[in-house]
Amino acid sequence: MVEKGCLHSFIDAGDSMSEKIIAQIIGVSRYYGKGESRVTAVDRISISFGYGDMKVLVGPSGSGKSTLLHLLGCIDKPDTGRIILDGIDTTPMTLEQLAPLRLQKVGFVFQFFNLIPVLTAYENVELPLLFSGFDKAYIVDRVNHVLDMVGLGDRKRHYPRQMSGGQQQRVAIARALVANPVLVVADEPTANLDSKTGISILELLMDLNRNEGVTVIVSSHDTVVLDRISDVIHIMDGRLVELNET
Repeated sequence: MVEKGCLHSFIDAGDSMSEKIIAQIIGVSRYYGKGESRVTAVDRISISFGYGDMKVLVGPSGSGKSTLLHLLGCIDKPDTGRIILDGIDTTPMTLEQLAPLRLQKVGFVFQFFNLIPVLTAYENVELPLLFSGFDKAYIVDRVNHVLDMVGLGDRKRHYPRQMSGGQQQRVAIARALVANPVLVVADEPTANLDSKTGISILELLMDLNRNEGVTVIVSSHDTVVLDRISDVIHIMDGRLVELNET
């Protein structure tokens, strides 16, 4: 069901590929530095992600996992190649032009939570909607709804310093979901949590994937994650070295 004010934008149902593909990465490379010091973070990667996918990107530190997620989520741009997100070719767009697209279609969950310490849980989750043009009543209902979804309805007036790491990550997930994204990108979401808390965070993401139909792409080398997500994408030195799909 699409609720009132949903920011989803659906592609033409007549295009059979559009019904299946939420994001396409086509021959994408990303470099840092110049000359002899240039580092290839992502090297000519091509891959597609479907609606409702739940996949984990696996590789050692420095393999290009985070860079690929940042490119997928349009918070960085490739040096070569194309990225198509929900039917929109982002290639000719600047990062500034991509800002509304990110707000509408992508939710981010980071390793270090990235909450604003002077804002309450409610205010952190509310923040993306303040730029959306929705009326106040909708914003209040939506923020309360997603906080309830992640089990923090009774903590909405707490500041990050008053919450555990797991609770802070739940706030970050609520913030990622509040604008009804079609894609959630989670970069090492369990890395700073104990195993029990990490499992609860992962199960929350999996429930959201199953019950809400949100596409979730996770980067991780945490066994908690690898034991529970069967679709694994392996990356090494900026390249895809193995792709297991079940």
